[in-house]
Amino acid sequence: MHTANTIFFICVIVSGLATLGMLFAGLVSMSRGSVNSLERARGSNKLMWWRVRLQLVTIGFILLWWMTKS
Repeated sequence: MHTANTIFFICVIVSGLATLGMLFAGLVSMSRGSVNSLERARGSNKLMWWRVRLQLVTIGFILLWWMTKS
């Protein structure tokens, strides 16, 4: 069981960093471009949806990691 625990812990770290990266990418996207740009808003919205999805994956990995702890 230690192998699964280690694998899930690594997945938690990687997905958490990916979520953080997506958060910063969304924030940078919101700060660029003209204020009323529809294209900028759509791009930023897409990045934030990816952040939400990655958060869900991260929470799933946290639960799996917690369940394999012994």
